[in-house]
Amino acid sequence: MPDQPAVQPSRPTISVDGTESSTLTGGLLGLRIRTDVHGLSNCEAEFGNWGPKGDASDFLFFDRQLLDFGKELKIALGTTALFVGKITALEARYPEGNSPSLVVLAEDRFQDLRMTRRTRTFADSSDSDVFSQIAGDHGLTPDVGVTGPTHKVLAQVNQSDLAFMRERARALDAELWVTDSKLSVQPRSSRGGGSPVTLTYGKELREFRVLADLAEQATSFEVTGWDVSGKQALNEQADDSVVGSELNGGDSGPSILKSAFGDRKDALANAVPLTSDEAHARAEAVLKRRARRFLVGHGTAETKPELQVGATVTLAGLGPLFEGDFYLAATEVVFDGAKGMRTELELERPGLGKAA
Repeated sequence: MPDQPAVQPSRPTISVDGTESSTLTGGLLGLRIRTDVHGLSNCEAEFGNWGPKGDASDFLFFDRQLLDFGKELKIALGTTALFVGKITALEARYPEGNSPSLVVLAEDRFQDLRMTRRTRTFADSSDSDVFSQIAGDHGLTPDVGVTGPTHKVLAQVNQSDLAFMRERARALDAELWVTDSKLSVQPRSSRGGGSPVTLTYGKELREFRVLADLAEQATSFEVTGWDVSGKQALNEQADDSVVGSELNGGDSGPSILKSAFGDRKDALANAVPLTSDEAHARAEAVLKRRARRFLVGHGTAETKPELQVGATVTLAGLGPLFEGDFYLAATEVVFDGAKGMRTELELERPGLGKAA
């Protein structure tokens, strides 16, 4: 087994409403920042809440002058912002045998969309039109790179704007994220763009586990419906050719499933597509989403600014089946006094490497 690297502790800096706070940076006890492909990053930061105050010892933050609801919380590592969002919750902790602490919970700009619930319809609109309108509703600049059919009607029924956007993005194989005041809705192929980040087991990659699982795979996926204007049945299918460019020479879950167990076809029963384009887009999106989860890995690595959701991560030292390029689907940046700072990763890819 490779030698474990020495822990290299680091401490992020904390700012509130644009002003860096040495009190919060020095008093940080624990931190967890969660980001994934579905949008809405959240942060949980714990600070010591007992110490010198004036001529005595007292609670440090209960005056709500520094930490309060609605204030902007920024977590940075060097010059790289790991999280920027608004404080939505405060939790006081009074542990046995230890000093009290205050936990701050915050969410990024998607919080506005999460807390806005509506019932409305969009007539004769493309998904790009819908995304742009919702972005404008919240004062965000749309950065929409998805294509798709024009829908006769799209209904948002007692859904938050975030839930509705997630639903539409999944139907198009797109991902959501927000940067400053820009709302991006892009296909996966347009999200990364930077150089791959290499993590080697026993060095930058502290620990890792990976599962190749056929349970949710299908050799093909079918979506049916009825074209009202054309008065004809719809039947669109997708197979693993839709992820062919992402395999990097590996074997896909659908192909291994067919080899090991024969054809295993699946269909979507609760969709009501009105055009063949809509049905085809839905079939491809569902099969891609499943195929990409054939290999799912979880690990812990040294924190690097470039370990952002959407990055390509090249894993080394794992053997021929599981090393190579993965898509970074979720991250949790974690800090505590015992192990310092590290990043917990969730990685996925559609292909199993060739046996040696």
